[in-house]
Amino acid sequence: MNKLLFTVIAVFVSSILFAQNAFSQSKIDTKTLNSKVLNADRDYTIYLPKSYQTDSERRYPVLYLLHGMTETNKTWQNNMRLKEVADRLMESGDAKEMIIVTPNAGGDLSKNQWNGYFNMPGWEYETFFFDEFIPFIENNYRVKSDKNNRAVAGLSMGGGGTVVYAQKHSDMFCAAYAMSALVSLNNLTASGDENEITMHLYRSVLANDCIKFVENADDNTKNNLRTVSWFIDCGDDDFLLDNNVDFTRAMKKAAIPYQFRVRDGGHTSEYWHTALYLCIPFVSRNFDN
Repeated sequence: MNKLLFTVIAVFVSSILFAQNAFSQSKIDTKTLNSKVLNADRDYTIYLPKSYQTDSERRYPVLYLLHGMTETNKTWQNNMRLKEVADRLMESGDAKEMIIVTPNAGGDLSKNQWNGYFNMPGWEYETFFFDEFIPFIENNYRVKSDKNNRAVAGLSMGGGGTVVYAQKHSDMFCAAYAMSALVSLNNLTASGDENEITMHLYRSVLANDCIKFVENADDNTKNNLRTVSWFIDCGDDDFLLDNNVDFTRAMKKAAIPYQFRVRDGGHTSEYWHTALYLCIPFVSRNFDN
């Protein structure tokens, strides 16, 4: 009888511990919201840290993480193993707990699916992002909704989006981490056989040249840019390296502080996977304590 009772108690306790452990794990979900601006449903993927489900009063800093051209909101998790990296960094104390949101601004260009983080005819994505998406996240998740607890990062097309968003909305972000960023179309040309959407994207990047923005900035704009912590990260074999170097030169000439890393690698998923180990601690250090 005692042996049976001990077994029952052991199983009961184990079940409770298992349930508690499962409940306190980090979580990554893919959800959908309807955009009136875009007149379409848009997916997003969200990483919720370990304590989110157990500490219902706590609010968290937030990182908006932008994907590259033709990719989607799922790419950061599927290709760059976002949850694995975030879990490891937060568990080790190298980064504070935060919410990480990856919106969907992409799709298959060959199928005429919209791409791009800027406004263009038929695709007012920048308006959607600031007027609908950020307010939606802040109304539906426990995020801190101030500049000192909001950061933006991204790769390639999303790296260019990162820089432009932080340039044009410097009052909203404390930090910007741009990986292999499409900051300019200098030294890059269209092939001539692009479809209409691809050409809209090309023209939108041309109109949002990050280098020219810095070069043409007045003193007030430069002061605003100095309120953002900037990190530029590009591989030594990346075809966008020269443009990233030109961007840092413009920043230096304008006396806008930044960090710049040229690491071994190219325009690849593995490069961006390793970049997360720099990006997440960087934005974490810039969040309010």
